[in-house]
Amino acid sequence: MVTPFNEDLSVDFDSLTKLVEYNIENGTNYLVVLGTTAEAATLSGEEKKQVIEHIIKVNNKRLPLVLGIGGNNTLEVKKQIEETDLSAFEAVLSVSPYYNKPNQEGLYQHYKMLASTGKNIIIYNVPSRTGQNIEADTTIRLANEFPNLFMIKEAAPNILQYFDILRKKPEGFSLVSGDDEYTLPVTLAGGDGVISVIGQGYPKEFSTMVQLAFEGKVKEAYEIHNKLVDITRLIFAEGNPCGIKVVLAEKGIIKNYLRLPLVPASEGLYAKIKAEMAKIG
Repeated sequence: MVTPFNEDLSVDFDSLTKLVEYNIENGTNYLVVLGTTAEAATLSGEEKKQVIEHIIKVNNKRLPLVLGIGGNNTLEVKKQIEETDLSAFEAVLSVSPYYNKPNQEGLYQHYKMLASTGKNIIIYNVPSRTGQNIEADTTIRLANEFPNLFMIKEAAPNILQYFDILRKKPEGFSLVSGDDEYTLPVTLAGGDGVISVIGQGYPKEFSTMVQLAFEGKVKEAYEIHNKLVDITRLIFAEGNPCGIKVVLAEKGIIKNYLRLPLVPASEGLYAKIKAEMAKIG
């Protein structure tokens, strides 16, 4: 989920309440708190604590919760996981180390150390943001050795990597798409759905599409997929989460504010997203 802001760029807790309720009412299966889309890098420690407490309260145990805790200082990430009260959360979503660009052994050792916390960890591979890809063999190595590394949010640009993991993964290890546009083919190939950006704007449609895929109703699922392809591409055209914030603002759920270094969508992109939303209905 995004973090809504007021005009003065303080956290907009009223809009956050509306966003949680909108997703619960429209078929979202679980909520991810303080992920990349939440602009977590620009939130203070106190603000993160307030956002977590607010979502826990509003959700009121209705949906499972996942908490984003990641970084490029392995010891610090491990410490954060150990020191955070995770009693309200099913798992931690932990992005691979960014900027440092560790090799595959370094990535393996990073997640091995996080696994030593004993907490349920979702590996998050997003090379476009981190500068380094967790290769399929490294993911499979981790999955085989550490049962609490039970899932990967895979967002590699090469869909063949998803398929390699699905072919080789041990039983009980899950792969969810980290790329909205890959969600349907990956789910049909044996994936377990998606941790989505567009899904919080169109939770009913996206959840229905994934459920149809689980049921093997391919034609019906692709009808929804094709309906949402253009809006999905548009929301990422100038980076995330500026596009999804336009969608949510147009739906009256949040206000369209971002914190620097991110800026709101350009007038041209805003107009395109608004027009595509009108087409979707």
